[in-house]
Amino acid sequence: MNDSPIPAQASGGVWTPDGETLGAPGEEAVIAACASIYDPEIPVNIYELGLIYVIDIAPDGGVKVEMTLTAPACPSAQELPEQVRDAILAVPGVTSCDVDVVWDPPWDPSRMSEDARLALNMF
Repeated sequence: MNDSPIPAQASGGVWTPDGETLGAPGEEAVIAACASIYDPEIPVNIYELGLIYVIDIAPDGGVKVEMTLTAPACPSAQELPEQVRDAILAVPGVTSCDVDVVWDPPWDPSRMSEDARLALNMF
């Protein structure tokens, strides 16, 4: 009889350096990671701006994000997706992160949260 614990991959968890097994990250933690990124030209985080369209979290901790930018010629087009990826990879339980920039549907101010609109005086 084998009394060893179930390997992390078989249980859907992720091993930590301390030997613990973590489950898939929670959506709130991934959203908080996205909300830590700010467009350098707008004093509102990209989640509240409505730039994050899809967050898909797999049981193995892989995260896929679809996001857009305020305009195709956005000067931060290269750095924002990388910042999102890095922030999400820092969330405990995340094993990988793919960030895709999409243009359909195009972003418009109606995607902003009420807090973002208030911060930008766009109500």
